[in-house]
Amino acid sequence: MSPSAVPPIVPDDAMIGNPLKSDKTVSKNYLLDRDLNKAPLKVISASGNYLTLENGRQILDATGGAAVACLGHGNKEVGEAMLRQMDEVSYCHSLFFSTNSTDELARELIKGTGDRMSKAFIVSSGSEAMEAAMKLARQYFLELPTPESDRINFIAREHSYHGNTLGALSMSGHVARRALFTPLLLPTTHHISPCNAYRQQLPTQSTSSFVAEKAQELDSKFQALGPKTVIAFVCESVVGAALGCIPSVSGYLKAMKAVCNKHGALFILDEVMCGMGRTGTLHAWESEDVVPDIQTIGKGLGGGYAPIAGVLVGAKVVDALSRGTGAFMHGQTYQAHPLSCAAASAVQRIIREQNLLANVREQGAYLEQLLHLHLDSHPNVGNIRGRGLFWGIEFVRNKETKEPFEPSLGVARRVHEVGLGEGFGMSVYPGTGSVDGVRGDHVILAPAYNVGRGNVEMIVGLMRGIVEVVFGGDGGL
Repeated sequence: MSPSAVPPIVPDDAMIGNPLKSDKTVSKNYLLDRDLNKAPLKVISASGNYLTLENGRQILDATGGAAVACLGHGNKEVGEAMLRQMDEVSYCHSLFFSTNSTDELARELIKGTGDRMSKAFIVSSGSEAMEAAMKLARQYFLELPTPESDRINFIAREHSYHGNTLGALSMSGHVARRALFTPLLLPTTHHISPCNAYRQQLPTQSTSSFVAEKAQELDSKFQALGPKTVIAFVCESVVGAALGCIPSVSGYLKAMKAVCNKHGALFILDEVMCGMGRTGTLHAWESEDVVPDIQTIGKGLGGGYAPIAGVLVGAKVVDALSRGTGAFMHGQTYQAHPLSCAAASAVQRIIREQNLLANVREQGAYLEQLLHLHLDSHPNVGNIRGRGLFWGIEFVRNKETKEPFEPSLGVARRVHEVGLGEGFGMSVYPGTGSVDGVRGDHVILAPAYNVGRGNVEMIVGLMRGIVEVVFGGDGGL
């Protein structure tokens, strides 16, 4: 399962086929790239699990971008659905018109919850979905027969990520992403500790005791803010990029919802990254059957074929608005875009008709087994965690003490770069801050839902080789 060739450790800038630099010299770049000093690799085509670069190299996409490409690349059925929609209508304003594709997607989404959610609100990104969820939650309390206008606060979690727009970033607890913009962020968002059993649960502590501790912390935050001033508690069912695929321990979501119910607040789940099948059930909350009042979705919703995300809304919230003003005071130009809805409908139909969630569970279990078999013993692999086809690997300097590497070493970035380099040709998703928002390195593996056993074996084999190159066989950089 090892790669045929293992590249030597060399300085990043001297890496053969440096993955952060384009192979062709571009005279002038007019796009504001994420990194102004290094041009990204240029992809000229993609098919299945592979991206083809302009120099002809192929990259195994082991993460679907940011856990987005759930069907892989180049699915003809999705493309045909989008072409049909363009022939029908490519755009109309949702304030005045609807289309078959928007109606079809909304029905698909609500039926996918077993009618436990009531309405779907469709936008173009996860950040937009969180912004909408925040406004909807506030409006709910103003639409009650006796309005509760004092409810202005949100409680979220440290080391979380809910989006990059100012409201969503305010909700987020990701230290590095908040840093530059802290003076602009909302003072009405507050944070408690995450549910990170690897770094928080004591060796002798039972899961029930750990959950009770977390629930008490949330209740104490309600009391500190004033229980009747809190709109909602917001969390990711399985934390994605910020912590690297850390699932909530058994009983956690149920306990946190109970605290919300006790104080009359809403329970909001962010499943933009972990939802829509990624963890083996269509919604990650299904594993414990804890239904949220409001839920955000994205990424796997459209599989990357078009920009789309959404908010699923429970009957309690919908009924309050229906009996009040009868309208949600929010809207966007590309809300419920017909072409995006057609793409997402096709993606969701394929997942359902081909029973791909069963494959997510089967191949996810196999991926888990192989990751533990081949990486658990490495001295710099601290923890392997996840669910379905959503797995994170956290790297540490000391396995016993869980001491992280210094941020200046850029360990997660280095793992990503070596993976893209010659000899491996695989993309993994790097992240930092899993210890305290600054320190801590991890990578995510999130292959397509239709991945086969052979590709799972290849992913783990390449991952093992990458780890050996970055850290060396005896550990250490």
